[in-house]
Amino acid sequence: MQLMKWNVEINVDIPLPNKCVICVAPHTSNWDFILCELALKASGLHSGFLMKETWFFFPLGYVFRAMGGIAVPRKKGSDLTKSIIEAGNKSKSFVIALTPEGTRSYNEHWRKGFLHIAYGMDIPILLCYLDFKNKVVCLDREFKYSGNIDDDLKQVKLYYKDIPAKYPEKFGTGL
Repeated sequence: MQLMKWNVEINVDIPLPNKCVICVAPHTSNWDFILCELALKASGLHSGFLMKETWFFFPLGYVFRAMGGIAVPRKKGSDLTKSIIEAGNKSKSFVIALTPEGTRSYNEHWRKGFLHIAYGMDIPILLCYLDFKNKVVCLDREFKYSGNIDDDLKQVKLYYKDIPAKYPEKFGTGL
């Protein structure tokens, strides 16, 4: 991170629990993944992540799985969220970083899976952002969810709405 002149800011007042969901935004480039992975490693967190299954070809598939990657099927009908909750409940340690936008393209209709996972496992959600203007990856807040998925998603979007993305035209919250 230092070589790329990026800073990692971790709020020391938030707990870094053995089980949590890390919500990461904005997500407008492949650099987001690399920077977030490096920042989380620097903070001592090893997190899993979701990535579309087309990236899991040989030999990258082995690398991504070793890093904690979970291939997301493109077809409808797979119950990935339920599978993640079941796997997380069986584990002593479970940290997963998710981008609710679900794409690097403009999308103001964020996915709610990160909330469903946190609710289903009764684990905290930590908020992490990538500020490309100031070259900062920041993990600074635990989101206290209410259990109302629509209200909670709106509150998360409010937190991220003014963060400068690498490609601002690709980032939207709908707010």
